[in-house]
Amino acid sequence: MKFNSKTRYGLRTMLELSLRENMGGGILQKEIAENQDVSVKYLDQIIASLKAAGLIVNAGGKKSGYRLNRPSGDITIYDVYLAFEGDLSIIDCLSPGKECPREQNCVLRMFWSNLNIIIRSRMEAVNLSMLAEDYRRVGDTLKLE
Repeated sequence: MKFNSKTRYGLRTMLELSLRENMGGGILQKEIAENQDVSVKYLDQIIASLKAAGLIVNAGGKKSGYRLNRPSGDITIYDVYLAFEGDLSIIDCLSPGKECPREQNCVLRMFWSNLNIIIRSRMEAVNLSMLAEDYRRVGDTLKLE
């Protein structure tokens, strides 16, 4: 299982916004792009998805930057994941609406289903506030990955 780059950059963008949520105002897209070593053009797509998911909003008028749409403690990693991907299904037969002819007698399906639940639960258990706290504890000598 591999997370795509939009999901990873989306999470980094959200963490950056979380780190500055109490500073007032917004963070300019150009600043996020520079801090995260991502092109402004690619960040456009990421921001569009985050806005469509209701996770971020413009801080004010044009050129005001972006801010979180709700407190960082209320936004989980899974919320960010959903802005870029559908419901988490680590294998195809677990996807909603997908039928598997082996479903009734497949021991591996139970294993994959339990693993899927564990991954999703962990993503739902960690919010942006927790990530920001970890980041501050480690110090800002680290780049957001």
